Amino acid sequence: MDFSRSTFPPDFLFAAATSSYQIEGHGFGGAGPTHWDTFAATPGNVVRAEHGQIACDHYNRWEEDLDLMQAMGLDAYRFSTSWARVLPEGRGTVNQKGLDFYDRLVDGMLARDLKPMATLYHWELPAALADLGGWRNPDIAHWLADFATIVMERIGDRVFSAAPINEPWCVAWLSHFMGLQAPGLRDIRATAHAMHHVLTAHGRCIQAMRAIGMNNLGAVCNFEYVQAATDTPEASEAARRYEAIYNRFFVGGLFQGAYPDEVLEGLGPHMPKGWENDFDLIGQKLDWFGVNYYTCKRIAADSGPWPSLREVEGPLPKTQMGWEIKPEGLEHILTWLQQNYTGALPLYVTENGMANADDTTTPDDARMDYLDAHLAASQRAIAAGVPLAGYTFWSMMDNYEWSLGYEKRFGLVHVGFDTLQRTPKASYHAIARALAR
Repeated sequence: MDFSRSTFPPDFLFAAATSSYQIEGHGFGGAGPTHWDTFAATPGNVVRAEHGQIACDHYNRWEEDLDLMQAMGLDAYRFSTSWARVLPEGRGTVNQKGLDFYDRLVDGMLARDLKPMATLYHWELPAALADLGGWRNPDIAHWLADFATIVMERIGDRVFSAAPINEPWCVAWLSHFMGLQAPGLRDIRATAHAMHHVLTAHGRCIQAMRAIGMNNLGAVCNFEYVQAATDTPEASEAARRYEAIYNRFFVGGLFQGAYPDEVLEGLGPHMPKGWENDFDLIGQKLDWFGVNYYTCKRIAADSGPWPSLREVEGPLPKTQMGWEIKPEGLEHILTWLQQNYTGALPLYVTENGMANADDTTTPDDARMDYLDAHLAASQRAIAAGVPLAGYTFWSMMDNYEWSLGYEKRFGLVHVGFDTLQRTPKASYHAIARALAR
């Protein structure tokens, strides 16, 4: 690989990320059912109806996995906590085995000189709360804040950083408007409520963690580089609507106390009562901001109802997910955020990586080229004045890729899902050499 640790600032952090449901094995340790379990059990939602009951068995193999991170030379590990593992019903009685697991995990990171970067919620809502409306229910802000307090009273004194929610767009839009992830709805009113409540829940969680003395708190959103598919006014307008939904809605709420007009054009009539009064809560002071970036999108106009747009396949090389590879888009997003929203706030690339074929017997060149190009884009952003403080590989290991089951492999470490054997890929070894001190 072309990059090395010495080509980045001395205090720049290199990390890898995972998420709880995707790797832990939700059938272990007293975890309660989640809306992902019921979504996966519904025919047609997930490839081969695969689920996360075993996943990578990280719940039992966490020491081996942390050893791999340490041997790779990482500075930090971005992990998430499972709400239903700690609170099987989402509220009420605490599962001490769940808290004990995260306690051991954080101590294990520190013993290996890995900074723990915690995310409270990475999509696996307790089924009992889904029964109460989930993200459509305004009370979810208080439920998640209570969970934050319980978890962080146990591990908050030792984590390096914390963020409440991973990728609000996926939690709200992908899951309630497009129906592609749990709970699998296609309902514009549910979407409007979820889009807002995911931000009020963020704000309540920041308040809850500040109340117990935590700092270095942030937010993590996903972004795409958006282009009009054709050189027409109609395509340009459609691309701007898509970009407002995907890129500007959540940062508008977090940093500007407003939502884009292009989104309110469609969601406005369906927003929860009094939403205009919640921006003081949503805009809690942050210490950093995280950027998840993978791809670009080409958008054309569509004659259907709002948002009246469709995605168009582009000409660039693609990952196993079918996503175009456009590293310049990461540089654009970082500089755009710094100039328009985040200013001097430290930024982190909190996810970046590619799904590639099962390639443990090949040089893994495509993944190494992808990572090299995006790290180079990060360096250009730093040179342009962006206060970028770290970069996170997604993912540390092959895992449960949600509705796509176990087919799409993002990992630097291959997982044989029949044997659960871990095998570092060529990209893992190349990164280890690049990060060697």
